[in-house]
Amino acid sequence: MPMEFLLFGLLAVLLVFMIFNTRKRTKQMKAEQEEKATKTVPGAKVLLQGGIYGTIVSYDPDDLDTPALVEIAPGTIIDVHSQAILRVVEPKDAIVDAPVDVIEEPAVDDAAAPALETPEETRARLERDADDK
Repeated sequence: MPMEFLLFGLLAVLLVFMIFNTRKRTKQMKAEQEEKATKTVPGAKVLLQGGIYGTIVSYDPDDLDTPALVEIAPGTIIDVHSQAILRVVEPKDAIVDAPVDVIEEPAVDDAAAPALETPEETRARLERDADDK
């Protein structure tokens, strides 16, 4: 009989711990969501769920069903679900005090270096290669 009281007591302690831990985590998540909503303003740099960095163009923190507009490249704006914004990226503080040493690369002989192809030259080369097969 005393063993049953000990087990019920242990069960009660575990339940109380789980309830308090869940409430604490819920409050923490709500605070993080509110902080993200206040920082997510047009012009803010963000990281999306897929690992893509972009700049917020439009975001409605009150209506999460409205897609957010994110510019991922100059002139390229995509619609994403508002909850796809993982976090706002804070810019790192740059150290401006110390001058940066510039390392010069050794001169390369232009004749030995491969020439870069234009897109048209690349397309023509690939078509030639496909015809040869």
